[in-house]
Amino acid sequence: MGGLEIGVAMPLGCVLWGRSWGPFALAVLFAVGLPLAGCHDSGDVTGSVARVNAEPASSEAEQRADADELGKQYDAHPGEKDISIAYSKTLRALKRYEEAAAVMQAAAVKAPNDFDVLGEYGRALADDGQLVQARDVLSHAYAPDRPDWRILSAQGTVADRLDDHEGAQSFYREALAIAPGEPDVLSNLGLSYALSKKLPQAEAALRQAAADPRADVKVRSNLALVLALEGKFAEAEKVSERDLSPQAAAANVESIKRMIAQTPTWRDLETAKPSKQAKPPIDAPPDDAPPAQTDSAG
Repeated sequence: MGGLEIGVAMPLGCVLWGRSWGPFALAVLFAVGLPLAGCHDSGDVTGSVARVNAEPASSEAEQRADADELGKQYDAHPGEKDISIAYSKTLRALKRYEEAAAVMQAAAVKAPNDFDVLGEYGRALADDGQLVQARDVLSHAYAPDRPDWRILSAQGTVADRLDDHEGAQSFYREALAIAPGEPDVLSNLGLSYALSKKLPQAEAALRQAAADPRADVKVRSNLALVLALEGKFAEAEKVSERDLSPQAAAANVESIKRMIAQTPTWRDLETAKPSKQAKPPIDAPPDDAPPAQTDSAG
């Protein structure tokens, strides 16, 4: 919501915000070591009022400059909708989560029924680790008869962090029914399958996401992560090399190998596998895999 990252050049994995999970999820977290708050599960684009009709801030220095300018605008107009949302997004990009939640709380007091405000407030709460509050706020961030796929995806990431993986996957599938083939949602769904120990389904969802022209480095790194967790190390390196040097890709995969060797939960899972496991075809995923991408993806 925004992820699991290895500190080598670029991330390998951007998984589901990474706080308050069970042993299996922690095994994945230890492999990659960073929460998923920056993974764009909800389609955020960090920018500011000062950057309307311009490219979003791309560097931390630009983001800090935006935060300073937006802070002044916010102080002059506390709780104003557009300034508050832009300021919150910039603060979240800078990992200043508590401040972002406070900004959006003030906006929500002024506009308690505004879906845009509630959506950003829920994301800020989730980033700040206030998961139960985030779940409640996000559930009011759209009309029941007109759900927003971005908010549904954000609800999924919160549910995953609360260890409700079945509930999370239901949110993702509902989001995909509205936005078929959306790679960020498929990526979150795939990682949720991984947290549920359903690695073949995770791979199928992530392959579908990575094949989409809209897929970015986060999606590809998530696929590489799951491939490595399945023991497909050479293929994981190949996927990583689309965005990394061969040396950095190899280092990322080596980190996953060390995690597998050192984590009892993961060793138990590996031991429990049948000696030969049928590999589902990518073009025919299991029944609970994501819907196939259509020409109307969007």
